[in-house]
Amino acid sequence: EVQFVESGGGLAQAGGSLRLSCAALEFSFADYAIGWWRLAPGKEREGVSCIRAGDGTIYYEDSVKGRFTISRDNAKNTVYLQMISLKPEDTAVYYCAVPSTGWGPDVNYDWWGQGTQVIVSS
Repeated sequence: EVQFVESGGGLAQAGGSLRLSCAALEFSFADYAIGWWRLAPGKEREGVSCIRAGDGTIYYEDSVKGRFTISRDNAKNTVYLQMISLKPEDTAVYYCAVPSTGWGPDVNYDWWGQGTQVIVSS
Protein backbone atom coordinates (compact mmCIF):
# COMPACT_ATOMS: atom_id res chain seq x y z
CA GLU A 1 0.00 0.00 0.00
CA VAL A 2 1.28 3.40 -0.94
CA GLN A 3 1.70 5.75 1.98
CA PHE A 4 2.66 9.38 2.18
CA VAL A 5 3.79 11.53 5.06
CA GLU A 6 2.80 15.14 4.71
CA SER A 7 4.14 17.99 6.78
CA GLY A 8 4.56 21.73 6.79
CA GLY A 9 1.03 22.89 7.30
CA GLY A 10 0.05 25.28 10.02
CA LEU A 11 -1.08 28.78 10.74
CA ALA A 12 0.18 31.73 8.72
CA GLN A 13 -0.80 35.34 8.41
CA ALA A 14 -1.95 36.77 5.12
CA GLY A 15 1.10 37.57 3.07
CA GLY A 16 3.12 34.91 4.82
CA SER A 17 4.55 31.69 3.54
CA LEU A 18 4.55 27.98 4.23
CA ARG A 19 6.30 25.03 2.66
CA LEU A 20 4.51 21.71 2.43
CA SER A 21 6.33 18.43 2.04
CA CYS A 22 5.07 15.03 1.05
CA ALA A 23 7.32 12.00 1.36
CA ALA A 24 6.39 8.66 -0.13
CA LEU A 25 7.09 5.59 1.95
CA GLU A 26 8.25 2.39 0.27
CA PHE A 27 7.17 3.81 -3.06
CA SER A 28 9.28 5.28 -5.80
CA PHE A 29 7.30 7.93 -7.57
CA ALA A 30 10.00 8.95 -10.04
CA ASP A 31 7.90 7.57 -12.89
CA TYR A 32 4.68 9.21 -11.78
CA ALA A 33 3.15 12.63 -11.81
CA ILE A 34 2.46 14.14 -8.40
CA GLY A 35 -0.19 16.64 -7.51
CA TRP A 36 -1.24 18.86 -4.65
CA TRP A 37 -4.94 19.20 -3.98
CA ARG A 38 -6.85 21.16 -1.39
CA LEU A 39 -10.22 20.92 0.24
CA ALA A 40 -11.71 23.96 1.89
CA PRO A 41 -14.90 23.97 3.98
CA GLY A 42 -17.94 24.25 1.81
CA LYS A 43 -15.98 23.89 -1.41
CA GLU A 44 -15.14 21.12 -3.81
CA ARG A 45 -11.73 19.54 -3.84
CA GLU A 46 -9.44 21.53 -6.08
CA GLY A 47 -6.31 20.60 -7.94
CA VAL A 48 -3.71 23.19 -6.96
CA SER A 49 -0.63 22.04 -8.82
CA CYS A 50 0.84 19.03 -10.51
CA ILE A 51 4.28 18.11 -11.78
CA ARG A 52 4.80 15.51 -14.45
CA ALA A 53 7.39 12.79 -14.35
CA GLY A 54 10.27 12.95 -16.78
CA ASP A 55 10.26 16.46 -18.22
CA GLY A 56 8.76 18.00 -15.07
CA THR A 57 6.04 19.93 -16.83
CA ILE A 58 4.04 21.84 -14.26
CA TYR A 59 0.42 22.85 -13.91
CA TYR A 60 -0.89 25.52 -11.53
CA GLU A 61 -4.46 26.43 -10.81
CA ASP A 62 -5.02 30.04 -11.80
CA SER A 63 -5.49 31.41 -8.29
CA VAL A 64 -2.06 30.20 -7.13
CA LYS A 65 0.01 31.10 -10.17
CA GLY A 66 2.95 33.26 -9.19
CA ARG A 67 2.52 32.40 -5.51
CA PHE A 68 2.92 28.63 -5.26
CA THR A 69 5.84 26.57 -6.52
CA ILE A 70 5.82 22.80 -6.81
CA SER A 71 9.02 20.81 -6.94
CA ARG A 72 10.07 17.23 -6.58
CA ASP A 73 13.15 15.39 -5.38
CA ASN A 74 12.95 11.91 -6.79
CA ALA A 75 16.02 10.78 -4.85
CA LYS A 76 14.16 11.55 -1.64
CA ASN A 77 10.74 10.48 -2.96
CA THR A 78 9.49 13.85 -1.83
CA VAL A 79 7.41 16.58 -3.39
CA TYR A 80 7.19 20.13 -2.08
CA LEU A 81 4.77 23.01 -2.37
CA GLN A 82 6.27 26.37 -1.54
CA MET A 83 3.51 28.86 -0.84
CA ILE A 84 4.11 32.59 -0.57
CA SER A 85 1.85 35.63 -0.43
CA LEU A 86 -0.73 33.49 1.28
CA LYS A 87 -4.33 34.61 1.33
CA PRO A 88 -7.17 33.67 3.66
CA GLU A 89 -8.81 31.89 0.74
CA ASP A 90 -5.85 29.49 0.66
CA THR A 91 -7.11 28.05 3.93
CA ALA A 92 -7.77 24.35 3.34
CA VAL A 93 -6.53 20.86 3.97
CA TYR A 94 -3.81 20.15 1.44
CA TYR A 95 -3.22 16.67 0.08
CA CYS A 96 -0.52 15.22 -2.09
CA ALA A 97 -1.68 12.60 -4.52
CA VAL A 98 -0.38 10.43 -7.32
CA PRO A 99 -2.22 9.16 -10.38
CA SER A 100 -1.34 5.70 -11.62
CA THR A 101 -1.39 7.06 -15.16
CA GLY A 102 -1.45 10.46 -16.76
CA TRP A 103 -1.04 13.82 -15.10
CA GLY A 104 -2.85 17.09 -14.57
CA PRO A 105 -5.97 18.14 -12.69
CA ASP A 106 -8.38 16.08 -14.77
CA VAL A 107 -7.02 12.56 -14.37
CA ASN A 108 -7.95 10.13 -11.64
CA TYR A 109 -5.61 10.19 -8.63
CA ASP A 110 -5.17 6.80 -7.05
CA TRP A 111 -3.00 7.35 -4.01
CA TRP A 112 -3.50 10.13 -1.47
CA GLY A 113 -1.72 11.52 1.53
CA GLN A 114 -3.49 12.09 4.83
CA GLY A 115 -3.64 15.85 4.38
CA THR A 116 -2.12 18.77 6.21
CA GLN A 117 -4.11 21.75 7.43
CA VAL A 118 -3.22 25.24 6.28
CA ILE A 119 -4.92 28.19 7.95
CA VAL A 120 -4.29 31.71 6.75
CA SER A 121 -5.49 34.51 8.97
CA SER A 122 -6.31 37.98 7.71
